Amino acid sequence: MGRKRSNKSQAVRDYLKENPTAKAKEVVAALAAKGTSIKANLVYFLKGEAKSKTKRQMKRKARDEKAATVVSHKGGVVEIIHDVRSLAQKVGGYGKLRDLIDALAG
Repeated sequence: MGRKRSNKSQAVRDYLKENPTAKAKEVVAALAAKGTSIKANLVYFLKGEAKSKTKRQMKRKARDEKAATVVSHKGGVVEIIHDVRSLAQKVGGYGKLRDLIDALAG
């Protein structure tokens, strides 16, 4: 029969999932108490790996949201121009519309 091997990296990930603010020395001590010997460097590596994965996900989400915004405005650009033109007519011309925009901006 084969000996059951423990996956040290997975043990660290599981511990960090339960205790996300744990320091490397705390993780090493806690897992040593459970019988798994690891080094602090493994904890540092896995924490950095998780952080970079989160950053990649955030960047991807922001990029996707920006792309969705651009796509939604492309079809509506003509509508926006018509809305601005009708608003200018309502207020009495483009000059008065500019005055209103300056008043709102200031």
